[in-house]
Amino acid sequence: MNDPRAQLGLTEQRVHIVQGQQHVDNDPNVVLTTILGSCVAACMWDPEAGIGGMNHFLLPGTVSEAKPGGSVPSSLRYGVHLMELLVNALLRRGAQRERLQAKLFGGACMIRGLTDVGAMNAAFAEKFLAAEGIAVVGGSLRGENGRRIQFWPTTGRARQVLMAKDHAEIFQEERRAPRPAVAAAGGSVELF
Repeated sequence: MNDPRAQLGLTEQRVHIVQGQQHVDNDPNVVLTTILGSCVAACMWDPEAGIGGMNHFLLPGTVSEAKPGGSVPSSLRYGVHLMELLVNALLRRGAQRERLQAKLFGGACMIRGLTDVGAMNAAFAEKFLAAEGIAVVGGSLRGENGRRIQFWPTTGRARQVLMAKDHAEIFQEERRAPRPAVAAAGGSVELF
């Protein structure tokens, strides 16, 4: 056992999802993470197949705007595109649509007095999953706080930590890719 992380009992591999990304995994040692303000992350999994994934979208789209031939305006395509990518990736890896479950997080109102993009994102995600027949079994949408999310894709377990209302920090964190793990002489340290 030469892996210093394993010697310390740190066997989880973190995969950080930023705006515009999605990831699907069936490794029980993987935990998907993200930071959300007005963005929404859909965490979906098939409990029987032991596979799941997460996406993170910035702008909503509506199911009714998805026209044949891909003529959805690009500014509204992000939600539709990432939700479809996540569902299709799960199905390609062996999940069954009728067994899919979802938890939705994010959609906070980050700036009072402006268009509430968070509420639009939340409503879009709920409508999309209802139209697809995918059960929403948990999560946390809307409100005024940013969130740090952890999701274990093989089991559907999720953990949320509400962040202080420092919106500048949340906006910066939400867009930032994580720093890579840095190996020290006596072991490793994971920065996030």
